[in-house]
Amino acid sequence: MGSFKSSLFILVLHLLEAALSNSLIQLNNNGYEGIVIAIDPNVPEDEGLIQQIKDMVTKASPYLFEATEKRFYFKSVSILIPQNWKTKPDYVKPKLETYKNADVLVEPNQPGNEEPHTEQFGKCGDKGERIHFTPDFLAGKMLNQYGPQGKVFVHEWAHLRWGVFDEYNYDEKFYLLKKKPEAVRCSADITGKYEAVKCQGGSCVAGRPCSLDALTGLYREGCEFIPHKQQTVKASIMFAQSIDSVVEFCTEKTHNKIAPNMQNQKCNVRSTWEVISDSEDFKKTTPMTTNPPNPTFSLLQIGQRIVCLVLDKSGSMANDDRLNRMNQAGKLFLLQTVEDGSWVGMVTFDSRAQVQSELRQITSGVDRDALTKSLPTAAFGGTAICSGLQSAFTVIRKKYPTDGSEIVLLTDGEDNTISGCFDEVKESGAVIHTIALGPFAAQELEQLSQMTGGLQEYASDEAQNNGLIDAFGALSSGNGAISHRSIQLESKGSAFKNLQWMNGTVIMDSTVGKDTLFLITWTNQEPQIFLWDPNGTKQNGFVVDAATKMAYLKIPDIAKVGIWKYSLQASSQTLTLTVASRASSATLPPITVTSRMNKDTGKFPSPMIVYANIRQGISPILRASVTAVIESANGKTVTLELLDNGAGADATKNDGVYSRYFTGYDTNGRYRVKIWALGGVNTTRQRAVSWANGAMYLTGWIENGEIKLNPPRPENNKTQSKQVCFSRMSLGGSFVVSDVPNAPIPDLFPPCQITDLRAKIHGYSLINLTWTAPGDDYDHGQASKYIIRISTSILDLRDKFNDAVQVNTTDLIPKEANAEEIFVFKPENVTFENGTDLFIAIQAVDKVNLVSEISNIARVSLFIPSAPETPSPDDTSAPCPNISINSTIPGIHILKIMWKWIGELQLTLA
Repeated sequence: MGSFKSSLFILVLHLLEAALSNSLIQLNNNGYEGIVIAIDPNVPEDEGLIQQIKDMVTKASPYLFEATEKRFYFKSVSILIPQNWKTKPDYVKPKLETYKNADVLVEPNQPGNEEPHTEQFGKCGDKGERIHFTPDFLAGKMLNQYGPQGKVFVHEWAHLRWGVFDEYNYDEKFYLLKKKPEAVRCSADITGKYEAVKCQGGSCVAGRPCSLDALTGLYREGCEFIPHKQQTVKASIMFAQSIDSVVEFCTEKTHNKIAPNMQNQKCNVRSTWEVISDSEDFKKTTPMTTNPPNPTFSLLQIGQRIVCLVLDKSGSMANDDRLNRMNQAGKLFLLQTVEDGSWVGMVTFDSRAQVQSELRQITSGVDRDALTKSLPTAAFGGTAICSGLQSAFTVIRKKYPTDGSEIVLLTDGEDNTISGCFDEVKESGAVIHTIALGPFAAQELEQLSQMTGGLQEYASDEAQNNGLIDAFGALSSGNGAISHRSIQLESKGSAFKNLQWMNGTVIMDSTVGKDTLFLITWTNQEPQIFLWDPNGTKQNGFVVDAATKMAYLKIPDIAKVGIWKYSLQASSQTLTLTVASRASSATLPPITVTSRMNKDTGKFPSPMIVYANIRQGISPILRASVTAVIESANGKTVTLELLDNGAGADATKNDGVYSRYFTGYDTNGRYRVKIWALGGVNTTRQRAVSWANGAMYLTGWIENGEIKLNPPRPENNKTQSKQVCFSRMSLGGSFVVSDVPNAPIPDLFPPCQITDLRAKIHGYSLINLTWTAPGDDYDHGQASKYIIRISTSILDLRDKFNDAVQVNTTDLIPKEANAEEIFVFKPENVTFENGTDLFIAIQAVDKVNLVSEISNIARVSLFIPSAPETPSPDDTSAPCPNISINSTIPGIHILKIMWKWIGELQLTLA
């Protein structure tokens, strides 16, 4: 029997392996199907917007087809229309399509959100998260800045589907090539002029050619590269799709390998077409011999939420207090999580299913209380999961079609007949959220979530980890306004051996406070409960449910902003505390934490990555304290500090997405992810947003010799930030791991790739390198040594790293992971003279000689200014820095001081 279970487990993992996100996109005979474009509920109703979306995709499809050498086109698109828009006869109810799995989101017009962009959390070649557009962009109001909407859609699609990056650089617009400045662009054959641009208010003017900085050889600040309107070059879409002639991605032949842009940094100087050619999409298609059809569109309108709980009450639910813990969690869902106006039903199952409640609309607390009374009180019998699902379909169909409805399936047992209802589940159009309870829950549960786009959660039998309550608390609607969704502020538990206190605080920030609920559970007897608001007023009125062993308090109106304090006292039992709330206002976006893993399955020794995206509306939240706790099937936990530092697992610095590698495997099976985020005195909300991945804002163009400039890019306005204090808890779902060996688990984890290597020239012979330290195991611990190599050929360094010249790093001792490293060296055994390009890369080595991937390749170009003109007799004595050279200082430091002095002297002479 054990062998059969093991084989089944491996089969399930294989089926789930390809699932990286909740997207419904499928590639079928060269055509992309199942694309979901969702209109945000806060976008004012405008029927014309729907036609504009259709026009964009229809024009994008042949452009994509030609750009990919006749391989891909857009076949079918679903447009998700908000519930608060008027109903039309041609609007139908969605099935699996939700805002949570939308591929494109159309958001309200607002300052800071004008740019078309794509969220990308991963590495080169990893799929992106979601594309963002605004109504103004779709209406063609930004045509001069970004070009035709269809071409922009293809640019963003390449981010989303194939994980390529942009080939421009707002922060570093120029680089040196053979002692001359060049604009960052791809291909380098795009022509234009370098003009000094001044902007004031809402307009810009080009007054004169750019001037050069005599020390760096680069153009001074304010210089812009203005392309000609008429070009002959065809590449590249990831640089400037707005140029009329651009119809291709850069290939290995046309790619500008030395330009300092994200594509080169993230993709190891590979062209966008090389990355696309390595994708799974490319590998399973061949070019078409006929032109593709136009895309088809489905108009889907969000309706009322319909959800049916399908709860296991089989005999095994009597173990480890599972039935009571399920009821505690179910009450949180019914009293707080599920939104007003929703329809809720309930089915329980053991050897057969029983309907506990037909669909009931939640219009008041009376409806919520009535539903809680339907929760099961006894556990017995077998496990018939399909029977429970089929009964839920029947309950829903008595009032509504099952399309777009939701089922929450919780079970702790195995059922070898579960695959028998997979086809019925697919045909139902219902979304199945699964909660696996304990170590023996059916291994096919994740398939139900994957095939329907539902959430997958796992809870162990360690009650103090609060897994079940967290799982039910995460089941807020995937549709509708965010102001209606329940937001968890805290989730904490503790197992007491003696008489002890559990003390703590919860920050109630101004963006939440409506429908606030404090929930306490226990396992033996009611604890002492004390709660004080920010004014120090003790809160009374907890509703005690002795049978379910829980107490809760609903705060009327809007909870006071500030720090709430609690103290719980108990002995020899387990306590948990959960705090949930909703947005304080429909017009003030709440601070939210959205978390997930990079994959739903993992295989040892491949690492997993944890992501937490923290925002208030469109604004990222920076410098928060973010912690992930990952619990294995054994009940053991690993705690990780997530970082937004642009190194290791984190793709982009200061974008509000916090990341970290996870390598702490201790067993095969399910793992759950829980995130705490805390905002304090250093935490800020960034008002102006500069999106890392999106279409380039064109400064202007030259047409018939005349320079025509666009208004200044909005990001150029002064960035503002605001301090924010908050507390949040979020679930990142669950994932399944295989191939973990028995203890002791071997060290097979190398240091992570260094992705932020930077190089600058000091004086005219020293090179200063900076990077973020990797760890012994990816981004944890401390590496043992670094290997730094240099070459005058970027491709030789990339492809023949071990043959390149090695730098002496004897005195370079790696720091702890995520610390800043600085290293200064003088190139040897290479020609380094005026105009020389030198390329540098690093590998890190751990204590068992596992080696990281080669870092991103940094570049320096030696530029020695021409000798200055002879100074006048009145200006011959440049000030000399007051330095004292100590013979005990290592030679490298003497050289650094001397070159700094020489640089200052040249600056004075210049």
